[in-house]
Amino acid sequence: MNRYVWHRLLAGLCLLVLVGCRGAEPRGEPVATSDSVLTLISAAFEDGAAIPVQYTCDGVDISPPLEWGDPPPNAASFALIMDDPDAPIGTWVHWVIYDLPVETRSLPEGVPGEPDLASGGVQGRNSWPKTGYGGPCPPSGAHRYFFKLYALDAVLGAGPGLSKEQLLQEMEGQVLAQTQLVGTYAHQ
Repeated sequence: MNRYVWHRLLAGLCLLVLVGCRGAEPRGEPVATSDSVLTLISAAFEDGAAIPVQYTCDGVDISPPLEWGDPPPNAASFALIMDDPDAPIGTWVHWVIYDLPVETRSLPEGVPGEPDLASGGVQGRNSWPKTGYGGPCPPSGAHRYFFKLYALDAVLGAGPGLSKEQLLQEMEGQVLAQTQLVGTYAHQ
């Protein structure tokens, strides 16, 4: 085989490999399919600020109050994930909630750790693994804690106890809008 043919074959093979790998990118966080702007705030701390000690393992370890705005018109439910990407063993999941009714615009301080919430919605498993909220408890240094809220076009109906990974899989293709609130914490 002459050198020209060999180079053409090699170039064609490289192109096939590149095109074939485009669809094999690792799966990450869900992507919103709507241009709707969703907001998420807490009366306990501002975006990027320190999370007060009562919402951590150094305090009473209760969930902070959260409030959000209106979802896109065709939303059917909300899901919330709180995690810490700065954990030394990989992202640590602190809270998983889903199937929150679309009329819901807030979660109060101190949401109980029950699988089924009285106001609607269910809770999944965090990284401890337990159901409900587990507050910031970094082994060293300051960590960032991401509260990620998703407006979904369906009620998932999966029942309580999903892990973050299972929830992300269930939510695939269902996310209409998303937002996040970030807090920080270091042991006192």
